[in-house]
Amino acid sequence: MEKVFEPIQGEPPKEELIDFSSVAEELRPKQAEERNWGVMEFTTLWMGSVHNILSYMTVAGFFVLGLNSKQVLAAVMTSALIVSTFYVINGVASAKYGIPFTMVLRSVFGTKGSIIPALARGLIAGVVFFGTQSVVTAKAMDVIFSRIIPGYMTIGGDANILGLPLYTALSFVLVWVITVGLFMGGTKVIDKLGTYASPVVYIFIIGAAAWAINTAGGIGNVMSYSPENHQFSAALFIACVSALVSNWAGPIVNMGDFTQKAKDIKSMAIGLPLGFILSYILFAITCVSLFAGTAIAFPEMQNFDIVMAINQMDSSLAVIVLIMALNLGATAFVVFGNLFPAGLQLTALAPKLFTVKTGGILTGLLGVFILPWKIINHLFLFYSFIGSMFGPIAGIMISDFFINKKGQLNLQEIYAAEGSTQSRDYNTRAVIVLAISFTLSMIGAFFPQVPLLKAINDFAFFSGLISSFVLYTVWNLIDNQK
Repeated sequence: MEKVFEPIQGEPPKEELIDFSSVAEELRPKQAEERNWGVMEFTTLWMGSVHNILSYMTVAGFFVLGLNSKQVLAAVMTSALIVSTFYVINGVASAKYGIPFTMVLRSVFGTKGSIIPALARGLIAGVVFFGTQSVVTAKAMDVIFSRIIPGYMTIGGDANILGLPLYTALSFVLVWVITVGLFMGGTKVIDKLGTYASPVVYIFIIGAAAWAINTAGGIGNVMSYSPENHQFSAALFIACVSALVSNWAGPIVNMGDFTQKAKDIKSMAIGLPLGFILSYILFAITCVSLFAGTAIAFPEMQNFDIVMAINQMDSSLAVIVLIMALNLGATAFVVFGNLFPAGLQLTALAPKLFTVKTGGILTGLLGVFILPWKIINHLFLFYSFIGSMFGPIAGIMISDFFINKKGQLNLQEIYAAEGSTQSRDYNTRAVIVLAISFTLSMIGAFFPQVPLLKAINDFAFFSGLISSFVLYTVWNLIDNQK
């Protein structure tokens, strides 16, 4: 039995004895000395990770769909405001009690019921994001190696491994080893990666934006750029915003894994939006500058490929350094946002089988077996699936903590051993709402000929979050009035 103070913040603490022996050390509440993240730590949390190649590919899709430079800027910044807002909202419970996302899930879905959303966040999304980011990073490494080793991209000729060119497979193995190696270094290495990755990435990203603006003939040309297939509608704009929000939907859901380290709620409430929005201002400018600038300067490049855009530079050193900076951001995103959460979820689900590190390694291995190079060709469908999963989970978590539980958690119940009188196996209501909201958000992908269902799927994250929040809230209010 250990003493904890519940809550650590807010009202005068009430001392309680709670038995934590049923869970691994990583899943227990952080003690006061471990809760040392202030405004600066939260401000810099995602600053480097924002600039990852998959995010750039997502924004490139906005130009492909027909948005012009100003509309893309608006879509990116709208996404930043939404993501940072939900970072704070869904991080309050963990910041208040010092507990990780997994244990917050238990408070909502029950000990066994939490397995479903935990697998969705930790394993399914972790595996897919790890795989897709690694492939995108490997393809970027192909360009670097081709600058250093002439003929690198002809290695193996037409030979491929399950559809992946042999040279890219070599790059993929290297990326996999480096990423998993950094993850295995533990939280200290992860924290240092986040700290040092940010300034390095920013120095070179600013340089890339300046080069693109200069190449295009000035910022005026960049901002006035419209693709040949320019079109705009509210539905298209919202769909683009939803896709980019879905790119960060995983961290929205498990933000508690980071906010549990907060000194106080105010620190994370200031630091998270400050860092993310400032980062996205530069990200938005860089995206538009690189894509619009290269499209203007090199009319033959209308596929808005970030790596190929950078590869237009004459200086091999500049190309190598810039792509490495983006790869550094991608690696930080994979380690922080996917391997670490996946390891935590698997540890919670099967503490006798997994540690955080072995869970992360399994995620990395599965990320290879799903053949992620086939997924990146259907990026927006992938985001609709991710949004359909994470939107409902976030909506239910927010409703349960703020409305149903009125901002109070019962740590005795959350940490009770499975099968004990205090333990709750399932919150059937939450599980049912999750299933309904996921189905409602995703069904349009299978019936695109039905306009309403397609529109709901295009806005998957928002559709799932709003429907789950409303359904769960109303159901609880009705039940409480009986």
